[in-house]
Amino acid sequence: MEKVFVSPSRYVQGKDVFKKADQYVKKLGDLALVVADETVWKAAAEAFSAQLKKGGIEVVKEVFQGECSINEINRLTESGKTKKVNVVIGLGGGKTLDTVKAVADHLDTPVVCAPTVASADAPTAGLSVIYTDDGAFESYLFYDKNPELVIVDTRIIAESPHRMLVSGISDALATWIEARAVAEGHNNTMSGKQPTLAGKAIAETCEKVLFDYALPAIEANQQKIVTPALEAIVEANTLLSGLGFEDGGLGAAHAIHNGFTALTGDIHHLTHGEKVAYGALTQLVLENKPFDELERYIGFYLKLGLPTSLKEIHLEKATDEELYKVGEKATAPGETIHQMPFAITADDVVQAIKGVDAYVKDYKSRHGWSVESEKKLLAVD
Repeated sequence: MEKVFVSPSRYVQGKDVFKKADQYVKKLGDLALVVADETVWKAAAEAFSAQLKKGGIEVVKEVFQGECSINEINRLTESGKTKKVNVVIGLGGGKTLDTVKAVADHLDTPVVCAPTVASADAPTAGLSVIYTDDGAFESYLFYDKNPELVIVDTRIIAESPHRMLVSGISDALATWIEARAVAEGHNNTMSGKQPTLAGKAIAETCEKVLFDYALPAIEANQQKIVTPALEAIVEANTLLSGLGFEDGGLGAAHAIHNGFTALTGDIHHLTHGEKVAYGALTQLVLENKPFDELERYIGFYLKLGLPTSLKEIHLEKATDEELYKVGEKATAPGETIHQMPFAITADDVVQAIKGVDAYVKDYKSRHGWSVESEKKLLAVD
């Protein structure tokens, strides 16, 4: 039995650390391909690049086109090759960062991930999730190494839309659920090896931090201030969740998220984390976990304002045939659902998706929950 633990070479988090970016990046290269979408260029990447230039690092600017697709990866790789860059830097969300990891792998250069939202655990991972140009899940790309540097400026995160922070919390909440299932089945992590004790401990700690600090962190984010609670949640969303999923493993929750990409329509207006939320609840139903645990998660998701019903993920009118497409994609060969401790069919997924909707309706009825109470607890930006 072989165990593996992987992680980024260096993780830096703190208020205003982007103002020291050159001090960290210059150890990796002096000609940087910097990639961000148009919004992030205005909000953070221009200042980040200016700081690099102050430190003597040349910058090649590229605008990310929105999807971590093979075409976008090839386009940016060609740009980097033409300019002969020796380090690749991405600023933004998960798809931007997954893209620059692939570009750096093609160019054989170090990669720096600088998330400007704490919405996903992509920054630390030695893999990328690849989509088609239209946004449908296609595959995972695995690399021989993790990013050389992850740098997270919590002042930038504090000023980001609170929906993104909540989405990251939701994504991170699946970390322990999935890692626990992988361990119970003696199955493999994303590296293809057995999970370490450290990986499992990090995943479990991730869950504890989220339940302890998510609500005050969201309040800080809404007020655009950096507090210890916000720092804790940013670390949980990014580092703990990143290490927890890669070193603990993925199960049904993320596979079901990938299954949702088989559909068209308004579900794609949801963030990655919002779709993972429904996937996590579906996994708990598949596992037949004690009802109090399912209720604990349902109640917490409702407090966070996350989607917990078919209506809230825009699938209340979905036919059985459409839901079966989700089940088929979620159970496709190579999907992480096969790391669960038991076999799961497409029909099992469909029944569990419906089961979540039924459980949530019952929960709301018994607890007097309403749309108005959700809005009072957590206003949406």
